[in-house]
Amino acid sequence: MLPHPRIHLQSLISVLDFAGIAVGSIGGALHAREHVRYEYDIIGAFGLALCSALGGGIVRDVLLGVGPPLALVDVGYLYTALGAAACTLLLGARIGKRTQRVLLYVDAAAVSLFAVAGTARAEAFGVQWLPALMLGVTTAVGGGSLRDVLSGTTPKVFERGNYYAIAAAAAAGSYLLLDWLDLPDAWCVSAAALIGFTLRILSMLLNWRTGALRETESSVQ
Repeated sequence: MLPHPRIHLQSLISVLDFAGIAVGSIGGALHAREHVRYEYDIIGAFGLALCSALGGGIVRDVLLGVGPPLALVDVGYLYTALGAAACTLLLGARIGKRTQRVLLYVDAAAVSLFAVAGTARAEAFGVQWLPALMLGVTTAVGGGSLRDVLSGTTPKVFERGNYYAIAAAAAAGSYLLLDWLDLPDAWCVSAAALIGFTLRILSMLLNWRTGALRETESSVQ
C-alpha cells in the first residue's frame, strides 16, 4: 500500500473543536430561547450557550490531566462560543417555527463533532482505545448534560429516547476503527463525524429509541 500524505492531527482536532463549539453554542442559545418552562434573559442564554459549547471539552481535558483545559488557554474558544450565541440570539426570531427542527440538526452535528474531537485528542495523548472512546462520548454529551441540569431537566443522555450517547459512541468508534486501518486523518474524522450525525438524525426521523429498564405509561407509547 502506497504511503499517503497525512494532515496534522492536531490541526484536525482544532478544526473539530471549533466547529463543535460553534454548533454547541448555537444549540445552547436556541435551548434558552425556546425553553417552555423558564424565561431566560441575555445572561442565562449566554450561560447555557457557554456550558453547551465548552462543558464537554473542559471535562475531557481535566480527565486527561495534560494541563489547563483548552477553553481556558485559547481565547478563540470563548470568542467562537460567544460569537455563535450572539448571532443565534440576533437571528433567532427569523427562524420562527423552524427553530425546533434547526435545533435537532445542530444538536446532532455537535454530538458527532465533539465525539470525534474528544476521541482524537485522547488518542493523540496515548490513551488506549476504550478510554479514548469513553472520553469521546464524554466530550459529546458533557456540555449538553450540563446545559440540561442548569435548565432544570434530566440530561437526555440518561433517559429513554432517540440515540444520543449511542450516536456519539458510533462516531468515536468509527474514528478509532478507521484510524486503526491507517486511513488518512481527514477521511477518518470526516467519515466518523458523518456516521454519528447520520445515526442521530435517522433515530429522530424514524423514531429509533433506546429501551427502558422498566415500563411506564410514557415508555409504552
